[in-house]
Amino acid sequence: MYTDMAFFIISSVSLVILLALGTFFSASEMAFSSLRRARVNSLEELSGKKGRRAKLVAHMYDEQFDRVISTLLILNNTVAIAAATLSATLFVRLIGEWGYLFSTIVISAIVVIFTDVFPKSMAKEQPERIALAVAPIIRFLMALLRPINFVVLKIRNRLSKAFTTDESEVSEDEQSMRGQELIYMVEEAANDGAIDSENSTLITNAITFNDFAAWDIVTPRVDMVSVPHDADMATVAEIFIESGYSRLPVYETSPDHIKGVIHIRDFLKYMVASGESGSDSLNEIISPAVFTVTSAKVSDILALFKDSHSHMAIVTDEYGGTEGIVTMDDILERLVGDILDESDEAVEDFVEIGEGKYKVLCSAYVADMFAHLDIKAESESNTVCGWIMDVLRRIPEVGDSFIFENLSVTVTKTEARRAEECIVEIIESESETEGE
Repeated sequence: MYTDMAFFIISSVSLVILLALGTFFSASEMAFSSLRRARVNSLEELSGKKGRRAKLVAHMYDEQFDRVISTLLILNNTVAIAAATLSATLFVRLIGEWGYLFSTIVISAIVVIFTDVFPKSMAKEQPERIALAVAPIIRFLMALLRPINFVVLKIRNRLSKAFTTDESEVSEDEQSMRGQELIYMVEEAANDGAIDSENSTLITNAITFNDFAAWDIVTPRVDMVSVPHDADMATVAEIFIESGYSRLPVYETSPDHIKGVIHIRDFLKYMVASGESGSDSLNEIISPAVFTVTSAKVSDILALFKDSHSHMAIVTDEYGGTEGIVTMDDILERLVGDILDESDEAVEDFVEIGEGKYKVLCSAYVADMFAHLDIKAESESNTVCGWIMDVLRRIPEVGDSFIFENLSVTVTKTEARRAEECIVEIIESESETEGE
């Protein structure tokens, strides 16, 4: 009788200790897996014990993360197996052969709730605090299990090489998915208040930077300001003044035959030095033009600008004609938004003129309009004008209107066979109206 009582007490105490260890290892694993590196960086700057602990955690997270997780998983699984074995033995001694079933049900419920769900939920809410508290103990356990960890990690690395795709073989779709995962992380950080909306937009634009091509940022030929190569200096000066641009493409017979580019700096220097205004003077200050294609990625165009020491590229179409131009400003604005200088007038692409009603410039990007109106739709066109033409299947005229998804669109201004301005109204569905 005394022996049975001693066995029961020792087994019960041992089982509680094993479950407590399982809780500790689960919480520690989740804490290190959920660490916010920026938060740890800020803690490293503190003085005293907390700062030293933060540096230890940062080192373990950056340099020994695989060993940390491996150690905790090994110990957690060992504890779980030991707890299951001990509980089975204990319940068999207490209630007989049904003890195995009873042990499986009871211990499984306890393990799931108290050594998995609860500690991991707690650790995910305050990972830095828990990581700082357990770091010294984890470091000691890592040293204790160093030989086992060495073997486990070697096996894992070999299996990883066998099943992991080489970075050079990663498809564009997989790369896009990785970028989308980063965007979701940025959005979550913005929702949590970790970063503000401006930084969120900048980071998102940087992630998607290489998804854009010249076609997405091109200034079309019809909006391109250029000068003929035989224009006199007075005419060129007038165009510089009226346009406000610092660079102008120069063409021979038509804008499809770009000869080069003139910079206002070179133009003014020549005017001051020579005082000439003859038709032949322009040829002496033309710089070679840089050319690209509509499918060129923005990152490739940026590299082209750096190599050619240029800020403007002529975009050509498949027939060798001029599609438009791309400038350094266009690339920067795709990253950080519109950049206005002293001569630019602030013009908003989307102006709310009523509840759910907007005045939209048709030169705006159609994707930006859908995002601004919170509409989940896509279009093969680049601009709102192109989108309207695709829907109407003809040249738009003032008064043309159509329904797209839950949008009512009316063309209010046209010029040169294209839409300049339209009114877009969000139509409420019947269910939304009834709900109100």
